Amino acid sequence: MFVQGLGTMADKSAVAADENWHLAKGWRFAGEACGMRGDQGRRDMALFVSDAPANAAGVFTTNLVHAAPVKVSRTAITEQGGKNFRGVVICSGNANACTGAQGMADAALMRDLAADAAGTPRGSFLVASTGVIGRKLPMDRVRSGIGAAGKALGPAAGHLAHAAEAIMTTDTRIKVSTRRIEHPRGAITLTGVAKGAAMIGPNMATMLACVFTDAPATPEQLRPALTSAVDRSFHCVSVEGHTSTNDTVFVLANGLAWPADAGQLDAPTLGQFNHALEEVCQDLARAIAEDAEGAGHLVVLRVKGTADEHAARAIAHRVAESALVKTAVHGADPNWGRIVSAAGYAGVKFREEDVCLEVDGIPLFRQGEPVDFDAKSVSAHMRNNRRLTFTLTVGEGPGHCTFYTCDMTEEYIRLNADYTT
Repeated sequence: MFVQGLGTMADKSAVAADENWHLAKGWRFAGEACGMRGDQGRRDMALFVSDAPANAAGVFTTNLVHAAPVKVSRTAITEQGGKNFRGVVICSGNANACTGAQGMADAALMRDLAADAAGTPRGSFLVASTGVIGRKLPMDRVRSGIGAAGKALGPAAGHLAHAAEAIMTTDTRIKVSTRRIEHPRGAITLTGVAKGAAMIGPNMATMLACVFTDAPATPEQLRPALTSAVDRSFHCVSVEGHTSTNDTVFVLANGLAWPADAGQLDAPTLGQFNHALEEVCQDLARAIAEDAEGAGHLVVLRVKGTADEHAARAIAHRVAESALVKTAVHGADPNWGRIVSAAGYAGVKFREEDVCLEVDGIPLFRQGEPVDFDAKSVSAHMRNNRRLTFTLTVGEGPGHCTFYTCDMTEEYIRLNADYTT
């Protein structure tokens, strides 16, 4: 039987752990402050450690300019065949991107320092970073932070909350999602964390996500499962369409949910696992869109009736990145023409007379014809509801997609205009 856990976000000011989080067996967490951001009280170094060797898979940025930790982690997964990993080390406040040979050496050293702090073999850690591009890592602070995190490791929800806080940059809240699969051999748990608030495009972006599980999953099972989950989650979220240098999603599985002689995941349980992984990633992607820099609205785009899922995603992507659509949502303007016209230049064929559009069930456009609606009433609805769902139907095909974005606000412009100065 599949049981859904609670996907939870906590306000940064409290950084409170949620008692409903299901934590995977054999995982320990820590988040400590080492002054990476010039603020001695801000957690900025996270460790996620498995008590047993774990299998791993990763999905990384498609940007040709990609950070040193991306190169180092991608190479490590390939060279080790996705096996014998013991954890992930992540720092925030510095992307370690466009930093040349020194950046590569620093990313590799972070792996070794993390392994030493956790008491595991060198080469057993993956590494990620997030923050400002083009600045060398302050390795004295990195060394201090990793050492402190190693001493603070623990298995409780509070430890996870600290680690989730430590990976944030401009996020306003931590992002955690869990799922649990009941099974006669032992319950399987997936615990996911993420960060991200801007430079978010449909091919991920300045976002990091890690899913830690006790499932007895092989690298060959994890790779396609993660690819599919990312396609339907992090590839379906956009804040401003900027694909960054550091985006990374990891999944690590240590197998401790079942006895050592219980075997690998059978086909039915693998199906449940894949579904749970997708749901965790979707929770985290939605949380990223909702927490986007300066956002006033979470916008859910549901596109239906295309020939396939790829076509639906292409339309949703185009609508989500339209500055005119995003500003209209911010202004609570039910200007449906901006959505319909954006769909029309997405490169997907459909007939105008088949197009219908609703916002939260309120018809705006139907079968190619405008609907007579009360614009003031709809505007008030948009203004008073933080989450808005637009449903765009373009035909009768089986293709569909759910895509997450946000409005564009004055606060977003201020935050990004002043990011480094």
